[in-house]
Amino acid sequence: MRAVVFEKFHTFPTLTEVDTPTPGPGEVLLKVAGSGACHSDVAIYKEFSAGAPGAQNPPFVLGHEVSGWIEATGPGVEGFEKGDAYLVYGPIGCGHCKACSRGQDTYCENAATMPYLATGIGRNGGMAEYVVVPARNLVPLGDADPVDAAPLSDAGLTPYHAIKASLPNLAGGGRFALVIGLGGLGQIAVQILTALTGATVIATDMKEDAMARAEANGAVVVPGGEGQVERIREITGGRGVDAAFDFVGATPTIKTAQASMAQMGRLTVVGIAGGVTEWSFFTTPYESTITNTYWGTIEDLHEVVAMYRKGQIRPDVERYGMDDALEAYRRLESGQLSGRAVVVPHAV
Repeated sequence: MRAVVFEKFHTFPTLTEVDTPTPGPGEVLLKVAGSGACHSDVAIYKEFSAGAPGAQNPPFVLGHEVSGWIEATGPGVEGFEKGDAYLVYGPIGCGHCKACSRGQDTYCENAATMPYLATGIGRNGGMAEYVVVPARNLVPLGDADPVDAAPLSDAGLTPYHAIKASLPNLAGGGRFALVIGLGGLGQIAVQILTALTGATVIATDMKEDAMARAEANGAVVVPGGEGQVERIREITGGRGVDAAFDFVGATPTIKTAQASMAQMGRLTVVGIAGGVTEWSFFTTPYESTITNTYWGTIEDLHEVVAMYRKGQIRPDVERYGMDDALEAYRRLESGQLSGRAVVVPHAV
């Protein structure tokens, strides 16, 4: 079968022929419906080096945002029908620690001893015609479109988990939420916030087309640059925002979020651009919180799929055939994508 393979650090991936996998005990074989191209993939092959924290040694097939149809099941797996559509929960922990037992494989207590972090991150992923995944990591899609659903396993799950943890800050009237960075995750974050809260959603980015899409989904938009923080505070009546979500994670965006916070507010840094910031008693709003999150739980993903099936969230997808999979990554690297690139290995 054809697959996009990460073969060497600091080297662009290749589209090549690999063996079609066979499911082992507790696993299923999926015929891939769609596989999202994510900036994390670019970090895997372009930014990480061997031995660096979080680096996963090549070679392996990329693709951690995956949906597909049941093709075959491994020994001991029951309850699945060939042709049924599922979304893949990417993280894979040890399966028996406290974190994994609550479905939060992202925070596995034995992650250091695991041979990989997730489907498509250390273990062969879904940027291929077929993929093998643990049966416990499947979330049913029913009759929903599995191709457009593929990005939800990260671009939907990650913002959902961050927002869910911040819901107490947004409960009640007159609340404000701030979304910084309107790429794939930020756009879905706007939709989730609009669906789950009554807060005024403020969204900011440097790209006009990204802000236009967020505005169409109910956000009040503020362009990045000079006067950005002042405009955000003006919208909130000077008080600041109750919850902020930074989907970039660079030093300037973190500082923008901090400067926009209300007292007792919560800032969640979701983006992994490696930014740093400072804290001081008299410049930080009282009882405000700065935190971070990583992906989410499989329970969260079930809830994300429920929102998708109800039409509350709609990923903005650009479809690519397998022949153009590498072009999707080139456009992702160059910032030319207006939506989430999803590779569709089979004609649908």
